[in-house]
Amino acid sequence: MEKQNEKIQPWIVLAVIATGIMSFAGVIVETAVNISFPTLMREFNISTDLVQWMTTICLLTISLTVPLSAYLKRRFATKHLFIFANLTFTAGLLIDTLAPNFWFLLVGRLVQGIGTGVALPLMFNIILDWVPQSRVGTMMGLGTMITGIAPALGPTYGGILVNSLGWRWIFILLLPLLIISFITGTITIRQKNRLVKTSFDWLSLIELIFMFAGLTTGFANMGSQPFVSMMVMGSFVLGLIGAVTFITRSLKIASPIVKLKLFFNHNFAKLALAFLLFQLSALGLSFLIPNYIQLVNHDNAMMAGLIVLPGAGLGAITGPFGGRLLDQFGARKPVLTGVILNLIAVIGFSCLATKGMTNLVIIFLYLSFMVGAGLSFGNIMTSALANLPDQDNGDGNAILNTLQQFAGAVVTSVASAIVAASQMNHSLSLGQTTAVGSQHAFLVLLVVLLIELFMVYTTLPKKD
Repeated sequence: MEKQNEKIQPWIVLAVIATGIMSFAGVIVETAVNISFPTLMREFNISTDLVQWMTTICLLTISLTVPLSAYLKRRFATKHLFIFANLTFTAGLLIDTLAPNFWFLLVGRLVQGIGTGVALPLMFNIILDWVPQSRVGTMMGLGTMITGIAPALGPTYGGILVNSLGWRWIFILLLPLLIISFITGTITIRQKNRLVKTSFDWLSLIELIFMFAGLTTGFANMGSQPFVSMMVMGSFVLGLIGAVTFITRSLKIASPIVKLKLFFNHNFAKLALAFLLFQLSALGLSFLIPNYIQLVNHDNAMMAGLIVLPGAGLGAITGPFGGRLLDQFGARKPVLTGVILNLIAVIGFSCLATKGMTNLVIIFLYLSFMVGAGLSFGNIMTSALANLPDQDNGDGNAILNTLQQFAGAVVTSVASAIVAASQMNHSLSLGQTTAVGSQHAFLVLLVVLLIELFMVYTTLPKKD
């Protein structure tokens, strides 16, 4: 009977895949759109600063929507949230497919951000609600595999379509996936917990908007505007005011949007920080490596995408394997092994960046990093949530997904600013200054990973 209870029902797997497809689509379109920026700038006659809002507006919307997921989970049926997310994201794709000008494109990206923000936590909520505890690691690994390959597939997907069919096909070809997801999800998704009608704290939402709008805008403009300016320092001040008031209010009221008191659980807090640090390192590499390949090795965007593709594929395959190791042996061994592999890769990038890395060397180092990611990413998330009572899993999941989006909004801007600062040295070629700037950014990521290693080493139990 115990083995029967530990069996994962086929409908659960299909429900995870249905929600995972939405998350996959949301992430892949983000990285694919970045490849289309030069084409969009020419077609709509817009500047680099303006076209960057294609990414920024979506990240901002996701960052505002994801924290609401715990409240939405308590208030609305999972299937209804899934249908809303799917139809909203599909509407965003259609708007961008038919967009007559750049401003319609931004509206489409904003709508996609709403759908993605609702969709991202759904997959992990379904896993936590329905999968037996002894199999959670494996299914979390499957979930991270579905979404983990998307950031590296995006540049290849976008580069091929922009160069062959046109940028609108980035959105068109995702529509069949969304239809498959919709049909599968509406058939398989079930409700586990009873819904609760709780009041919504609108003041906290306003504070949250100030926080994310301010911080996201500040980081987005950091590379193109003076730091002492309204768009940078002014935005940061607005964001910090929003953050302080949001945190203060959330800790005082009975039903906050995000249950920040979970950070009083020290193990959860340390692993949540480790999760954030991993995201910073992974997303930082996903920006730096294609940039290095194009500006230092002088290859095109499509080649840059193809070079990172093997690592993304192997990392995605490693995810379920890493989760299975957690189910059998606990989290400590696979997570520490994964973080050490991450460190080895980033040390290699740091040492070789200015000496000239061939594409083959980049492939090898990125493979090492992504295998490490497969072993650690999902398991850190699983371990963090395992430190919480079952009734707090939804809030914990909302926090971790919010941290993931915040990392995406921060690290690209910071890495870009570091590389841009080096490129100001006009006595060297663009390739040489990019190599130096990349090395500096890799060293920052190395420090980030060392802190992550300390966090997981001191937190994960030696015996599970």
